[in-house]
Amino acid sequence: MIDPSVARARAMRRPRLSVLLAAASPLVLAAGAQAQDGTALPELVVTATRIPTPAREVASSVSVVTAEEIERRQLRTLPDVLRELPGLNMVQGGGAGGQASLFLRGTNSNHTKVLIDGIDASDPSTPTGAFDFAHLLTADIERVEVLRGPQSGLYGSDAIGGVVNIVTKKGKGPLEVHGGLEAGSFETFNQQAGFSGSKGRFSYAADLAHFRSADIPVTPKDLVPPGGDRTGNDYENTTFSGRFGADLTDTLSLGLVTRYTDAELQFTGDDLSVFPSVPASEQSETRIRQLFTRASATHIALGGDLEQTLGLAFTGHERRDRPAEGGESETKGDRVRLDWQADYRVIEGQILTFGAEVQREQIDDSPISAETNSQAGFVQLQSSFDDRFFNTASLRYDHNSRFGSEVTWRIAPAVLFKETGTKLKGSVGTAYKAPTLNQLFVSFPSFNFFSNPDLNPEKSFGWEVGIEQELLDERLRMGVTYFRNDIEDLINSTPDFTSLENVNRATTEGVETFVAVAPHETVDIKAHYTYTKATDDETGDELLRRPTHKAGLTGQWRPLDGLSLDAEAIYVGAWVDANRSFTVPRLDAESYTVVNVAASYAVTEEVTVFGRVTNLLDENYENPVGFEGTGIGAFAGVRLRF
Repeated sequence: MIDPSVARARAMRRPRLSVLLAAASPLVLAAGAQAQDGTALPELVVTATRIPTPAREVASSVSVVTAEEIERRQLRTLPDVLRELPGLNMVQGGGAGGQASLFLRGTNSNHTKVLIDGIDASDPSTPTGAFDFAHLLTADIERVEVLRGPQSGLYGSDAIGGVVNIVTKKGKGPLEVHGGLEAGSFETFNQQAGFSGSKGRFSYAADLAHFRSADIPVTPKDLVPPGGDRTGNDYENTTFSGRFGADLTDTLSLGLVTRYTDAELQFTGDDLSVFPSVPASEQSETRIRQLFTRASATHIALGGDLEQTLGLAFTGHERRDRPAEGGESETKGDRVRLDWQADYRVIEGQILTFGAEVQREQIDDSPISAETNSQAGFVQLQSSFDDRFFNTASLRYDHNSRFGSEVTWRIAPAVLFKETGTKLKGSVGTAYKAPTLNQLFVSFPSFNFFSNPDLNPEKSFGWEVGIEQELLDERLRMGVTYFRNDIEDLINSTPDFTSLENVNRATTEGVETFVAVAPHETVDIKAHYTYTKATDDETGDELLRRPTHKAGLTGQWRPLDGLSLDAEAIYVGAWVDANRSFTVPRLDAESYTVVNVAASYAVTEEVTVFGRVTNLLDENYENPVGFEGTGIGAFAGVRLRF
């Protein structure tokens, strides 16, 4: 028998994952989850406070994309998921499998923390530590949360621009076997199969996904040398994922998540034997292997008022490059992290969260071997007063064996006027980005370039303030947020390009707005617009690959039971970029608009057919410059569940 006091406390403090995964963002309008008695449960977000929190109490700007939306809109890779969201620019060179970088609120591509089921997913062996989103397939993803603004007060290094948190599916209920096939343009042929469920105290979910596309045009015709070949990219990705849990007792549970990806990309590189460089006539090849895994144990005590989780995570990256001109290089990086978090309900409305982390990062033969160790501790107080005023305050201390200590903090209050449906919100905090092992120790003497072991972290101070309004019984939501982030000690090349130093300063600021409306029970429409100004404070120049204007419009119509029609339009304004090889450091890039449509129909409870058209208007665009955006494509398939 479960102690009634424990059961009540767990119900209040630990909403079941099925509820969490149905949660909607404070920036989107979506139907809330339903309790067993049929009443609406509050929408919840997790990343903003590290614990499930009703969206209306969160002061931070968060976007959430759920599994239902990913499946309905037929988004196959994580760049497809993120591309439409406000406040960010997704840059991907060469279509599926091409390097995909995220610029969040105008910050650098290595200023976003990326988590997969609580695992730090970044690659320690890359030069800047920027995460490549290209190889994350979506078949097993339950939700994606994008938290904007400086977040090192909770998450440590890398979170200057924000946090992207990916949560995978957990098994529940009777055994379900599912699978799907999809084929279409660019020789696409995708397959997915898996099973999930729970029995007694055990839950399980496993998924195998295979993504294949070929002959993807990526080289603009005007860049192909006379008589040269224009060969498209080929990409193949196989990903296995699993999530398993066991409630050993009423107060002790164990969990295991794992994800392994094996991907290969054949692509058109650059011929650097001429100046300025031109696309190479022969293809290069990159092989990627990634492993993310984490074991955890959760214990509940004090009648449910105290919940503690201990986790051990491993991240492993291997990359092998074979350039067209010959030769081969390989990089390896891994991370081991032990983390502990405790959530204690001091009194009603006051939750104290505290934790600690110990971490080791290393690179092996990339081309040298090196490692760094770090320890961290953090504390957060989440407060609610009269169900109207909410505040989150966090403080974190990090110590790194290479550069010393950093203290970061964050305060995020919100005021809710329930009578009018108005929420005032704001946040202020600091963040930092640690120098990478590559920047600290990897030199190339033959090119007269030497690392700098004395580099310091990049640092930022940022704040935001906004208002959100609900009208028409929550069928209409709108909001606007102003943000600013001042960044200093940015790592850049020395004037003679022989090393690195902390010299640059930058400012990013802008406005995010959204409107979400449900004019009919069968129709949902969302629109957003973001204005971003990102400037190098030393030169006054606009930072590369940060469009000043971005807008998005999405709509869903459910005219019949089981039938869903979806459409989205993404507008990206003009920006400043460099050419493919950065031999031309600054040039103007043109704006573009991409329209995608999708439809799905549940023939029976077990069988769903679907189809989509991407880049419906066959827009000719480049993002980044020198890489042609994927043209119009048509795809169709079937999804089975038993």
